[in-house]
Amino acid sequence: MRLVLASQSPARLRVLRAAGIDPVVRVSGVDEDAVAAALTDPAPADVVVALAEAKARAVLGDLDADVLADAVVVGCDSMLHYGGDLVGKPATPEVARERWAKMSGGTGELLTGHAILRVRDGEVVDTAGGTESTTVRFGNVTPEEVDAYIATEEPLAVAGAFTLDGLGGWFLDGVDGDPSSVIGISLPLTRRLLSGLGVRVTDLWRSTR
Repeated sequence: MRLVLASQSPARLRVLRAAGIDPVVRVSGVDEDAVAAALTDPAPADVVVALAEAKARAVLGDLDADVLADAVVVGCDSMLHYGGDLVGKPATPEVARERWAKMSGGTGELLTGHAILRVRDGEVVDTAGGTESTTVRFGNVTPEEVDAYIATEEPLAVAGAFTLDGLGGWFLDGVDGDPSSVIGISLPLTRRLLSGLGVRVTDLWRSTR
């Protein structure tokens, strides 16, 4: 059985590899704005799960037959729930700067939606999904620090305009909850979802022999 990661995120890939899994990686190319816009009055958790499932389903056509014979396809999506707003990647320096002006010294909830497709003989035979919510406590960050951080371009392509495992970690006072979820994929939640599909995460570990 293979685990397929439907994500281009190097952070998610690092988390899985550090936890003993070498996934097949495929990039979904999903139009996230279109998926979110199609939802009717969704709760924040519903948005990230819908995006995660869309990503997982989008890569099925890019997988070889030998992988599709026996696989679990994992999609993830992270967004920051802060001040009543649900935000993803800022994309531009101006948006990132505006967000950090609001987040500095405050707290937010980093929501990571997970969707897993159980595939046998090329068919999706079962699915599981869920959301992990982790409280993020932002430090008091000066405008000069924000400018220096934005100049690296790191915050432009990550949910909430920050990382825990990169340069952004300097500007966080801490997290309450699962750190791996803030990085992009919750190991505890993924294990529980896999178990619900009858898959033991230990069977996905790379061989050490």
